[in-house]
Amino acid sequence: MNTQIQKAREGIVTQEIIDVAKQENVNPDWLRNEIAIGRIVIPKNINHDFPVRGIGKGLRTKINANIGTSEKHCDLVEELEKMKIAIKHRADAIMDLSTGGNLRIILQRILKESSVMVGTVPIYNVATRLLSEGKNISQLDPEDLFNEIEMQARMGVDFMTLHCGVTRSSLSYLKNDERVCGIVSRGGAILKRWITNNNKENPLYEQYDRILDICGKYDVTISLGDGIRPGCGADATDRGQIAELLILGELVDRAREKGVQVMVEGPGHMPLDQIEMNVKIMKRLCHEAPFYVLGPLTTDSAPGYDHIVGAIGGTVAAIHGADFLCYVTPAEHLCLPTVNDVKDGVIASRIAAQSADVVKNTNGARERDYIISKARRDLDWETIFNNAIDPEIARKRKNESESSNENHCTMCGNLCAVKNDKNM
Repeated sequence: MNTQIQKAREGIVTQEIIDVAKQENVNPDWLRNEIAIGRIVIPKNINHDFPVRGIGKGLRTKINANIGTSEKHCDLVEELEKMKIAIKHRADAIMDLSTGGNLRIILQRILKESSVMVGTVPIYNVATRLLSEGKNISQLDPEDLFNEIEMQARMGVDFMTLHCGVTRSSLSYLKNDERVCGIVSRGGAILKRWITNNNKENPLYEQYDRILDICGKYDVTISLGDGIRPGCGADATDRGQIAELLILGELVDRAREKGVQVMVEGPGHMPLDQIEMNVKIMKRLCHEAPFYVLGPLTTDSAPGYDHIVGAIGGTVAAIHGADFLCYVTPAEHLCLPTVNDVKDGVIASRIAAQSADVVKNTNGARERDYIISKARRDLDWETIFNNAIDPEIARKRKNESESSNENHCTMCGNLCAVKNDKNM
């Protein structure tokens, strides 16, 4: 009995449950019950020690930041700096998506230095090694993939994106419903190529019980990847996306039956008016599993500003039930993000999460807004700075203005409405 969900079903309130309950200001027994049902997960590998977070219904909306090298730009020191910046600005999780350099050493360093949960996409490592050997994707050996999953679990990875729903069946729906962008998930595209060239079923689906055994042993939370997610607004909510989601719902049930924590990943591109429907469909089909979304991106017309686009979609998604937002940076669709891009992405996603949490009234979100509102009325700048999502930029902008030593700002000066209203 290794996993949080197994212990919760036995009525055990673990130290992790106590810690999360304290963070979230919720009753530990309520939290234990939600974990036992599967509506909340606490991703924490038994071999990784860090302050835990909970993800799911009734908790604060969480934020993930992707980092990682590429074959075109490989600098471990830079990626570790990105991680530190993301954590400094209160990302709740880090995903290592490295595809360049010594992938094992990179992951070891990230696991060692991260003070938040760490996720990976194991198929990236296997495919990267395969291509470096001059082979093609169709030559991928499923045993290498399962060995990679086991190795990363042993190392201490807390959650893994596994594209188990990319199957011969779900791919068949793309043939009679043409897409603009096709498959934009790297893991999804790799598996489609392997399935098509070998005329075989996805081994991650075919041998799903094997994955459950590995993840159960180390209490790795499965993040069921959406390998057929829409890559543009025009492809949103099509047959392929829904076909994969139906399979993911089945796999959620099977994971829970085996005592393995599981969450589900959601679409990345989606018009604003489809987000609520998609979240509710996912929650229904996947029996209220925690929902992890990239964005969603509500327009395809803002390259360079996709962190803003993602924050718009993320707010709407979280209001309607998404639990975990994967940040989007200004570099999305253009290049590997810089350190500053990582900060901008985390801040944008935190704004989205706070905006949604105010609506859901979770974990003091409304109280935080109230504190700042009252401080504005009192012209109490220090309280405003200390409670801001980005205290550094708030303090910097105010102090750089010509009225840094005055109780009003340069926007209104002596015509400050608050100041004049209070003097009446």
